[in-house]
Parts: sequence; structure tokens; C-alpha cells
Amino acid sequence: MRVIIVGAGVVGSAIADELTQRGWTDVLVLDQGPLYATGGSSSHAPGLVFQTNPSKTMTNFAQYTVEKLQGFGADVFLPVGGLEVATTPARLIELHRRAGFAASWGLPGRVLDPEQTASLHPLLHADRILGGYHTPTDGLVHAVNAVTAQAERAIGHGARFLGGHTVTAVLRGPDGRVAGVETDRGRFDAGIVIGAAGFWGPRFGALVGLPVPLLPLAHQYVTTGPLAALAGAESDATAPILRHQDADLYFREHGDRVGIGSYAHRPMPVTEIRTHAEASVMPSVQKFTPDDFDPSWDDAVALLPALAETKVADGINGIFSFTADGFPLLGEHRDLPGLWVAEAVWVTHSAGVARAVARWIVDGDPGIDVHECDLYRFDPVQLTESYVRERAIRNFVEVYDILHPLDPPTTSRPLRVSPFHPRQQELGAVFTEGGGWERPLWFGANDSLPEAAGIPDRDAWAARHWSKTAGAEALVTRDRVAMYDMTPLMRLEVAGPGALAFLQRMTTNNLDKAPGAVTYTLLLTEAGGVRSDLTVARLAPDRFQVGVNGPLDLDRLLRHAPDDVHVRDVTGGTCCVGLWGPRARDLLQPLTTTDVSHGAFGYFKARHLVVGDVPVDALRLSYVGELGWELYTSADLGLRLWDTLWDAGQRLGVIAAGRSAFNSLRLEKGYRLAGTDMTTEHDPYAAGLGFAVRNDKAFLGRDALRDLGEPAARLTVLTLDDPAAVVLGKEPVYVDGNAAGYVTSAAYGYTIGRCVAYAWLPASLAPGDAVTIDYLGTRLPATVGTEPLVDPGMLRIRR
Repeated sequence: MRVIIVGAGVVGSAIADELTQRGWTDVLVLDQGPLYATGGSSSHAPGLVFQTNPSKTMTNFAQYTVEKLQGFGADVFLPVGGLEVATTPARLIELHRRAGFAASWGLPGRVLDPEQTASLHPLLHADRILGGYHTPTDGLVHAVNAVTAQAERAIGHGARFLGGHTVTAVLRGPDGRVAGVETDRGRFDAGIVIGAAGFWGPRFGALVGLPVPLLPLAHQYVTTGPLAALAGAESDATAPILRHQDADLYFREHGDRVGIGSYAHRPMPVTEIRTHAEASVMPSVQKFTPDDFDPSWDDAVALLPALAETKVADGINGIFSFTADGFPLLGEHRDLPGLWVAEAVWVTHSAGVARAVARWIVDGDPGIDVHECDLYRFDPVQLTESYVRERAIRNFVEVYDILHPLDPPTTSRPLRVSPFHPRQQELGAVFTEGGGWERPLWFGANDSLPEAAGIPDRDAWAARHWSKTAGAEALVTRDRVAMYDMTPLMRLEVAGPGALAFLQRMTTNNLDKAPGAVTYTLLLTEAGGVRSDLTVARLAPDRFQVGVNGPLDLDRLLRHAPDDVHVRDVTGGTCCVGLWGPRARDLLQPLTTTDVSHGAFGYFKARHLVVGDVPVDALRLSYVGELGWELYTSADLGLRLWDTLWDAGQRLGVIAAGRSAFNSLRLEKGYRLAGTDMTTEHDPYAAGLGFAVRNDKAFLGRDALRDLGEPAARLTVLTLDDPAAVVLGKEPVYVDGNAAGYVTSAAYGYTIGRCVAYAWLPASLAPGDAVTIDYLGTRLPATVGTEPLVDPGMLRIRR
């Protein structure tokens, strides 16, 4: 099958190379610019590759980029190492956190004292810094050389590259698949078309009605005059690439000169991109604005005093692509099969992304988990021009900031609110945001709850976006009853004559049950990895409510739904109260004529009932490990439902509780979070979800599960030995002094009085075994536990 790649930059050339190495040799790469400095971001990129990233996937992309490009020699990649410095105590703590990421993802890196750090760089002085983080395998990519080397190898395997061809249309065949492209110099047919157009990506997507939500932004880069300290340099660079993130700066050598990049200036969105004919240098390079750089120059000299002997010799405002969440945009167009995109990819991750895309096309699986980068990860409301612009600008501003994992976005808020939002505000909710939804973390109205007494204090980092009130809410849920806003949980209606057969084929568990049954089940990849977990309620013979984890699950079902099945997102028109706790039945029963006793309304059952005067679909589920129900109604009746439950619950001491308590409670019960605790890289058995797999029926991914051997690693529950210690997630776990895995989710377990952490660890570990978790440079002892930690007999839920 012929493949056309639109864009011959570092991503397009890498994809061509990866495809041709896999035997797909009929590859044509088109670019509107000249080969191989095409005029996009690759043509001016400074080429610094810092591999460490909070995302395992992004680190993996960068690791492969280094591995691959280093194989082309020093003209393409210089392994000079990477050095990040701290000039504030907060940044030094952050460097320890970054070293933790490195250890978690298998990357060499360590934190150094000021003298050790300064010894690695000829311009750095120990008295200007508090320490540094060194990664010896980081380095410099000569971006245009990387494009050329990969393109030439692809050509050697049969690919063709054509410059000066502007794509003006994408063609659709009579079968509904992509059929090729039209250019200003003729038509080219192909069964697969890949958009790798960089910051021209939205323009390419518009040709087929596909939103490509990225924003081009200008970023300043300068080169100094010669420096005496670097005189006689025999190569382009020998010192480590350097980041001074406290001032939003990075540095690299250019022989006896220094290149300096800055993110400290005002955001500069680019609304009009010059053509090759109009651009004085190239389309990706705009005129330098020196006034914007002046403060950064002062900061650069403050860190590297030798710069005072020189000045800025030249500079550019270079265009790069930014997305709302900082991740690339990868995947196949759902409504035009064969049309793929690989956009918003920087040089750092280029070869890794290319390998994943090539595997995805050739093998049907990218080989690693890419849900963070999937083109369809956004809700439609997150694709608006204003939303993309505001969030991408925020991403630019915060690119070097110290970001806490619970830091909420500050722009485009509030965007989506549940019908309960006015009551939540009245109760003093402290909100975070996810998927565009306002979500209470905890409620100020609960600050005086006596249950908060005895909850240990935390260190400053772990205490951010946390309150003892959240612990009190968790304890009240265990002891009395609490109301949780579950509205942001995405709900789909799957209906039609073929609905049951469709869901049976898509998911792992048996859904062929009578109406009123609720089933926990999994979506797998064809390779047997866990894409997501679902809760499926059969409300009628041909109608199901499916609780999913987000837009990617909707995308998966839409791609596979047959003509006699309709899949519809009903989240925005509905709402949900999670009513949980040992007094939940005492609250609910007086409000309805339906018998909600355990015998009449069992666990994992669904019933239609009326609560007060509100029609409700009630699902007897509990993701906090307590008796209770998810109560669904239409959005227009949501406030009435909340008030009815709230007023009736006052005699029982009902409270509103937030996501912080919810997360603690679900971890005490061992409930997994898809995309965090398990991903497509994990099979259901290793993830502890084998109970949701029925191999006596056919489903996507079943054949791959048959070939599984004993897992090398399992998702394992840990408890920290120190009752006051806390970890937050993504920390490395050490067994016998060696990094052996990493934490996925963690939260303080208020019921058991210590922190609970789930981690991927060697399958040989057993309950009672000792491990340590590296938290900001300190090793915390922990013990392998037996799950669930709370109510292993499920007596609290089934009563």
C-alpha cells in the first residue's frame, strides 16, 4: 500500500525511515518547502534533548530518539549530557523529583551538589547555584542533519521525497477511505496519508474537517558573540546542555559562542505564517524583538558571569507548536480511515513518535501506551479556538514552572459545571478541574468536622492542594453518609438491535444478563493491553448505559459500532450523585416507594425509581467501598435531586465530599484508575483485573491473552511504614537497593492510618516484603500489602 507523508521535517522523515525499515517501501514524502531544510520548526530548532519528563511515554519517546539518532554519528547527535541547575530551594526539591522520574522510567540521572555541578560546565560557578541534576545520555541534535540522515536512509529503502509541493486537498475514495492528495503540481494516489506538517497542522486538518488543536507560538533564541572561555573549541559543543528553569532559560554551545533560549518573554501567538516566498529567512523564523529578551539576558549573565564580556550577536523569534496539555497529537481520523496525523512533536521526541506511529500503522498497535497523545483525547468543548489558544498559551508560560501534579488549570474556567455547582459553592467547595469540568476537592463547610483531629501534617509539597478536611470527609463516608458529585464521569448510551452483541465483542466480561444487571468490564487493545475499564448497566434489552473514562473510550466504540448500534455521549444532559456510607439506605429508603433493601436491590444492580419527585436511574455501585448508589437523572432535575437528598440527610449527618476523599477511599479498596494504574502496556491479569475477563466468549484482544506467560511485574499495593509519610505518584520503588518499579497512584488511607501506594513491581514480591520509595530524594520504607486493605470480605458494600 502506498503511503504519502505530508511534511518532510524531523517527524515526517523519521516516519518514512521507520516505515521503510518495516518493509513498507512505497512511501512518498511531500513538502511545500525545499529539502531538507524545509522551513518548519525542524529547520531552526536548537536541538536540545532533555529526556526526563513526568510522562513515562514522553520519556520513552525521547530515549528512543537519542538511541536512534546517536547511531548516525556526531554530525547528527552529540551525547554531551544534560544539566539542570537550581538557584532556589524549591527548584532543588524539584530536581530531586525529576531524578525520581528518571529512576522510575529507567533513565540514568542524579542530583549533584554545587561543586559537582559546576565541574561539569566551563561557564558555571558553584556560588551561583544550589545544586544540579545531571543526565549523561542527554545531548544535542543537529536537526537538519537528523532530517537528512533519516530521509536518505528511507530513500535507500525505496522512499521518495519531493520538495516544492503544496498539498491543496485530501482525496476520499468511494469506499470512504483516504485515496491520496492533490497538490499544486498534480495528484498523488495513496491508501494512507500521514499529516506531519508541524505548525501547519491545523491547516492540513482543515482540508478534511479534522480539528488539529495546536497553537503556533514564537519562542526567542539568541547566539552570543565569541567568549574567551570557549576559545579554540574544536567541536560545536562539549559541555552539557544547560537549563536554568528558575529563569526560564536554556543554554548550549555553538563552538566559542553560546546559544540561549528563553521562555520568559510574553506569549507570542502566531496567527499569520509567511509563505516561503514572503519569509526573509524561512516561514518558521520571525523577526527578533530584542526588548522582549533584555530581562533574560540579565538573568543569563547572573548565572554565567562570563557572558558579560560579550553580547547578543543575533536572535530569532522561532515558531513552535503548543497544545492545550503539552502532549503531541497522534492518531487516525475516525471518519476518514487511512488519514493519520503526527503533530505538535518537538525534535526531542521525534524519532520515538515516528516509531510509535509506524508500529501503529503497520502492526495495528503503537507498541507503548500513547493515550496521553491520542488525537481524540479531548472533549469537543476543548477543541474550540479560544480554549486551545488560552490553554496553549498557559502551557507556554508554565513550560519551565514547578508544577504540582494537582495544580489545576487557571484559564477557561469555569467551563463545565454540574447542576449541583451552586450548592457546592454555598458549601465552600475548593475546586479543581478535569476534562473541562469543575470538580470539588473538598468542602470548606466541613472544616470543623471532628474527624480531622489526629490526621498527621504533611510536608509542604504533599500539602499543596490538600486539607485535613478531605481526610475528615473520607472518615465520615466510612462512618455515616456522604454525597459525591459524579457528574463528570462520562456516560454513553449504547442502543439498538445489535447493542448487546457489539458490547460483548468489544469488552471482556459477560454482558448477556437480564435488564437491571450492572457489569464491570474492560476494553482491551488487540494486543491484550488494558485500554480502559467500563461499568455497563443494561437498562433495557437493547439499551445500555456505559460509564467510561473519557473521550478515548467513546472514540473506540464509535470506530467499531455497526450500523444497527447507536453510541451517544449523554453526559452533558444528565447528572449523578454518588450516595455512599453505612447510612445511605437510611437516607434513601424514606424518599422512595421502591424497596432498596439488599434483598430487593442487590449489589451491581440497576433500578428505575423516584427519589422524592425526581425520576432516577439508580445503580447500586460503590467506588469508595461503602454501601450506596449512583443516582442518575436529567440535568434539569439535578438541583432538585441534590436538595431532596441533602434535606433528608441532615438528621443522619450527611455531608458533601470531594475528589480527594474519593481517591483515598478507592485506593483503600484497591479500585484501579485506567490510564494511571494500568495502561495499554499492561494485561488485565498483571493489573489484578483477571476477574473481569471471560475467555469463554469472543472479544477484541482475547487471542493475545492466550499467549501470555507469567508476568514479570504486577500491580502491587504498598503501605508506607511511617504513619505520617506520604507519596503522590510516579516515584521510583527500590527492592534490595535497586530501582525495580514505580508508583502509579497514591493517597493517604485515613481508615488504615497510613499512605497507600500502588506500584508496578516484580511479580516475585509477596505480602510482607519490604521495599523503599524515593520521595524527593529521601527513601521511605514501605511494605507489600494484601488487597483490598479495607473490608476484604466486601461486607460493608453488600449489606
